[in-house]
Amino acid sequence: MKVKLDEGLPVSLAERLAKHGLDADTVLAENLSGRSDPEVLAAAVAENRIVFTLDRGFGNIRAYPPGSHSGIVVFRLDDQSARAVIAAVEDLVTQHDLTDLAGAVTVAHRGLLRIRREGD
Repeated sequence: MKVKLDEGLPVSLAERLAKHGLDADTVLAENLSGRSDPEVLAAAVAENRIVFTLDRGFGNIRAYPPGSHSGIVVFRLDDQSARAVIAAVEDLVTQHDLTDLAGAVTVAHRGLLRIRREGD
């Protein structure tokens, strides 16, 4: 599974995700920092990557309808410290099959997932 880490997520997550067998790259490493959400998503789609983000705007299914991209996971965290973000992302990748999230818009909040798939 391939993942793109949006800005706001710790860059160190890419290495940590590799230990879980994921191919993760970052917006920062691809010089996409400061780019618009549609540009970031287009880069992810071109590489067939699921976007992991803290940006709630990516959860807008009118702007980013399920099935029109490789997948989006929005982490809605009360605590957005690096430690809390790393814990939430690692919890997701160890507890859930990411292939089930491909093409969907998923919101992860307090250990629960709200998954919107094409046709929902």
